[in-house]
Amino acid sequence: MKNMTDKPIKVLLVEDNPGDARLIEELLSEVRGTTFDFVCVDRLATGLARLAAGGIDLTLLDLGLPDSSGLDTFISAYAQSPQVPIIVLSGLDDEALAVDSVRRGAQDYMVKGQVDSNLLGRAMHYAIERKHASLCTILVRNP
Repeated sequence: MKNMTDKPIKVLLVEDNPGDARLIEELLSEVRGTTFDFVCVDRLATGLARLAAGGIDLTLLDLGLPDSSGLDTFISAYAQSPQVPIIVLSGLDDEALAVDSVRRGAQDYMVKGQVDSNLLGRAMHYAIERKHASLCTILVRNP
């Protein structure tokens, strides 16, 4: 997958399990043609503060955190920065939660342990492009 700007994609990874965080970073290090610059935090509050600071291209969000859980975690992150695409990464293979997350604005819902580097990298690129396209459409409709 070619990164069109050749600059690193700035990823906020909100994940409280160090093993899962390391695995995600390893998976993305295998994605050819794209460099990812990671900021990893283990609490939603820290992630929200980082989103508020700006400069994040995409958020990978675990729903089960020490200071938040379930769909409320996504809702809080989305409310903080609706312009930043969010991919939910969860240990739960819960179809209802996945559909609800996407209906509320998540770009994707992926189950940890069921993704590989190509799938995750592609999902991230598509999420950024979909969000960019939707923001452009909003600007065209509301100049």
